[in-house]
Amino acid sequence: MPHVLAFRHVPFEGVGRAGPVLAARGFAVEYVDLYRPDAPLPDISQAAALIFLGGPMSANDSYPYLQREIGFIRAAVERRQPVLGICLGAQLTARALGAAVHRSPEKEIGWFDIHPTAEGARDPLFSVLEPTETVFHWHGETFDLPSGASRLAYSAACPNQAFRAGPNVYGLQFHLEVTPEMIADWCCQDENAPDTATLSGPIDPHRHAPRLACLAEQLFGNWCKLI
Repeated sequence: MPHVLAFRHVPFEGVGRAGPVLAARGFAVEYVDLYRPDAPLPDISQAAALIFLGGPMSANDSYPYLQREIGFIRAAVERRQPVLGICLGAQLTARALGAAVHRSPEKEIGWFDIHPTAEGARDPLFSVLEPTETVFHWHGETFDLPSGASRLAYSAACPNQAFRAGPNVYGLQFHLEVTPEMIADWCCQDENAPDTATLSGPIDPHRHAPRLACLAEQLFGNWCKLI
């Protein structure tokens, strides 16, 4: 069975809703945990595609495993492998493509609206979005648009919410993959305490979950067509 490598940065951030979508289309998910000191280096050339997930660290941190991941992204782009970066993964993908990552004008933690750009409305993945969609976010940093990339979505607080570089490299600042259970778990994690301490109230994990599930099925399903 063809497999997709999913790079985790903490044990509690997995592929979530993307997992069943991939499985239904014949792809197995294999996690790569390079943040663990004893983790073996993967052979990315044998993977059908690569996913880079989120995490509470910064894409600008000097952790060796983040530098290795940036190198893997560059190698995948050179060999035209599909790459999907989510939140931190999108920031790492932007850095691999030469763009800067920096503090966002505002933290977005919880449910916030995004809007597809004109290019996003024509994109094979993002054409499923309505003019306004409420999706889940958890980030305090953002990325500049890589040179030559297409901006696919934006929000009121963050102009670069998604991009496509070439035909099959995508970066998403927001989280379509999350389930209500994942959101509730993230809110309880010690690593996320500095972020949750800034919130004015608790996050409702179920607030927009049905629509998010529909978007995840459609967008990740379209991504599978690129593999």
